[in-house]
Amino acid sequence: MTGKLYMIPTTLGEGNPADVLPIHTIEIAQSLTCFVVEDLRSARRFLSSIKVKNPIDSLTFFELNEHTHHSIIYPMLKPAQQGVDIGLLSEAGAPAVADPGAPLVRMAHENNIRVVPLTGPSSILLSLMASGLNGQNFAFQGYLPIKPPERQRKLRDLEALSAREKQTQVFIEAPYRNMQLLNDILSTCRNNTLLCIAVDITLETEYICTKTVKEWKHALPELHKRPAIFLLMME
Repeated sequence: MTGKLYMIPTTLGEGNPADVLPIHTIEIAQSLTCFVVEDLRSARRFLSSIKVKNPIDSLTFFELNEHTHHSIIYPMLKPAQQGVDIGLLSEAGAPAVADPGAPLVRMAHENNIRVVPLTGPSSILLSLMASGLNGQNFAFQGYLPIKPPERQRKLRDLEALSAREKQTQVFIEAPYRNMQLLNDILSTCRNNTLLCIAVDITLETEYICTKTVKEWKHALPELHKRPAIFLLMME
């Protein structure tokens, strides 16, 4: 019998996994012996926190990240073809969503390996839920350009797209560049454009707030090196 590929969400930061993960998700992750992971260190730390049944050093790990060559992804499915269930772990949140795991999932489908998504936190969906912006029509844009002129041009494009399609635009940045992005948003977008900033989602320091660009200019939150999601909508 062919094994399954379980999509296992992980916590979004330090804290008790039981606070954000259903017991069913934890129990399945605890029972597995083979994992495909984005980052080995964070995966081992997460599995230790949920107290997996087998010693960490006895588990099988394959690393799949943005540097992994396409040719070595397919062999990661060999355990499933031999009847062993595999867990796919993101570094944080839901695997294969803003995460390099999607090619493995596609190959699993192509090889008739059952893919089982499990319930857990997604910073994208949680921030959208809490934003008060349009949850019927939204787009996740990933990372915006790094260079300021290109980033500012992209922000203007997203603002226009949001107005035209009545669509919430969701995007992220490397935590150490959050403040540069925020400053570009405030200097580029119109005063009446709505901006939600969601930081440290599910953690004790969680902060989620939606204001107009004009309102944000009066008091900026400190975002440096904090995982953040930005949601923008022009009505």
